[in-house]
Amino acid sequence: MFKWAIILAIIALIAAILGFGGIAGALADIALIIFVIALIGTVILFVLGWKAAKGVSRRL
Repeated sequence: MFKWAIILAIIALIAAILGFGGIAGALADIALIIFVIALIGTVILFVLGWKAAKGVSRRL
C-alpha cells in the first residue's frame, strides 16, 4: 500500500507542475488516505507479531 501512496503522490506532483490543480489535489488526498491506512495496518501487524512472538518464546 505504501507503493501506491508514493505513486499517487508522484502523479499528483507532476499534475500540479503541469497545472492540473483539481486532479493534483484529489490524488494527493487519496495518497494521504492510503498512506494513513497502510501506516495503521503496519502498526497493528507489528503489535500482533510482537505478541505472537512473545507467546511462542514462553512455550519454548
